Amino acid sequence: MHRLRHPEWGGYASHTNTWAGAFNTLVLLSSSLSAVLAHQAAEHGNGKRAANLLRLTCLGGLSFLCVKAFEWSHEIHQGFMLSTNGFWSFYYTAAGLHALHVIAGMVIMLVVAADAQRGRELQRVELIGIYWHFVDIVWIFLFPLLYIAK
Repeated sequence: MHRLRHPEWGGYASHTNTWAGAFNTLVLLSSSLSAVLAHQAAEHGNGKRAANLLRLTCLGGLSFLCVKAFEWSHEIHQGFMLSTNGFWSFYYTAAGLHALHVIAGMVIMLVVAADAQRGRELQRVELIGIYWHFVDIVWIFLFPLLYIAK
């Protein structure tokens, strides 16, 4: 709704790197696939496979964060700071909160993977997978809002 009342946001959004955002979308959706496969492995009692797939999911999260760091360093170098205007304030806040949730998910996922490796608490693989899908869904809304709707 805010964007509808502030058409200048489209001009600011044109400075975001759409390709980096699209790549990050692909990375997160791929990592969700490995989370689903980890859940499937856990349901079949294969904790080692579930653990490996959770680690692969974390690798996707790490890739997302690396791309985001590249983006932010480039944008800041271009002079687009948190305090530049309302769009950049929203961009950094929304993307930053999302990145914090990615980090939290990765930490929890590694703890769950360590237990799954030993065949313990395999039901938690599904729970961290649900959380990871939530993180993906949030990004599915952020990507068009911040990158595409110019």
